[in-house]
Amino acid sequence: MSRGGSQAVECGYWHLWRYNPALAEEGKNPFSLDSKEPNWANFHDFLLGEVRYLSVKKAYPNEAEELFAEAQKMAQLRYKTYVRKQAEDWSNE
Repeated sequence: MSRGGSQAVECGYWHLWRYNPALAEEGKNPFSLDSKEPNWANFHDFLLGEVRYLSVKKAYPNEAEELFAEAQKMAQLRYKTYVRKQAEDWSNE
């Protein structure tokens, strides 16, 4: 994985997960979350290290912070959803 990719995972911008449908046939959860709990404190800095987000910050400085906060909020919600998905019981009992 590239350095930027690992930083994206560490701060919660990306989440690593796998889905194996064969496990569902065995009564096991086919979803597994490989990402650890992100360091959310680095999320904003990661965004500013990306040209596309830095461009938004330069063009729309007032709106950018609100958009960045919303992006982090959605990434946190996505991570929590994945944690819940990983905990689902797929047993046939």
